[in-house]
Amino acid sequence: MLHPTSLPDGRLGASAYVFVDWLEAAGQSWWQVLPLGPPDDVGSPYASASAFAAWSGFLAEPYAPVSNRDVASFRTRHGYWAGDWEEAGNDLADQVRFEREWTALRDYARAGGVRLIGDVPIYVAWDSVDHRSHPALFLEGLVAGAPPDKLGPLGQHWGNPLFDWDAVACDNYRWWIERLRRTFELVDLTRIDHFRGFVAFWAIPEGSLDARDGQWLPGPGEAIFRAAERELGPLPVIAEDLGLITPDVDALRDELELPGMVVLLWAFNEPRDNPHRLENHREHQVVYTSTHDTETLRGHFPRRNKRRLLELALSSPAALCMIPAQDVLGLGSESRMNRPGEALGNWGWRLEPDQLTFELAVELRAATEAAGRLP
Repeated sequence: MLHPTSLPDGRLGASAYVFVDWLEAAGQSWWQVLPLGPPDDVGSPYASASAFAAWSGFLAEPYAPVSNRDVASFRTRHGYWAGDWEEAGNDLADQVRFEREWTALRDYARAGGVRLIGDVPIYVAWDSVDHRSHPALFLEGLVAGAPPDKLGPLGQHWGNPLFDWDAVACDNYRWWIERLRRTFELVDLTRIDHFRGFVAFWAIPEGSLDARDGQWLPGPGEAIFRAAERELGPLPVIAEDLGLITPDVDALRDELELPGMVVLLWAFNEPRDNPHRLENHREHQVVYTSTHDTETLRGHFPRRNKRRLLELALSSPAALCMIPAQDVLGLGSESRMNRPGEALGNWGWRLEPDQLTFELAVELRAATEAAGRLP
């Protein structure tokens, strides 16, 4: 797992192709990224100006020529959202450039046996193009967050607009279908963030200072996914089922036959029915050593052997094992990607050139082969 902003040059240029070569040498067959939209002022890709448009900051050749014909073709092929993006004062030429560069990189990765995993946040950013272009799809007077728990007595106040799921349903879930269509044009598989929000979501009165005044409201449940399946076919989706997960969330995930997530950082916690414990892992899951929102393995377990921890994750019965680049390198807290609840100091970590060495690729490939996970 490595977001393009964490490449040495932060772009889709030479270092991205070098990373693909390293993945192939290391026996790895999936590259996972975070959302690809324009980040907010503090660099968060989860508060993007658009759920559809890609960030021009990824471009290796930001001034490559683009013809009017190419722009017109893009506008036609992406008619659901491209006009809204232009009306907000943005240039479609950059989207054409991104499509060229991303497609070339994806084709190169596929030729090396590497496929791509994306990330779909459940919510959009306040005053994003999506929020302004489709105001009828959002609730008034309520914003997103998470309820108080033992780790946070005030809860989490995210402040995102909340979908009015009745209004979304009346539009036959069109916005969400088009969002997933766009996602599947760019990646082979995607994680959907905050999956539990499709069952029930925490709604906080606008103006509240924290999340304590919120309440649970019902989500769309199975209907939104079935509507997407009817148009898009089987959905290549990973359900991010972390956090406060109730039996109805598990039931929806299993009814949809979606793989959930388990995280090695939490595998050693009690109680025995903790789903992250290795003995409770299932094949239809994705095991992560850590995530972009947690400590790194080394930061969480400073005295444990890095190689042993990676071998534990690879030994899981989960069908897919994802390892952030920081954990492959054995880096500590200084390399953490995000600290939820802290506005500054996140999203800035980058690889150093040649940090992922050939020797490290050989080591990871050997561990992958020993676990029976080579492609």
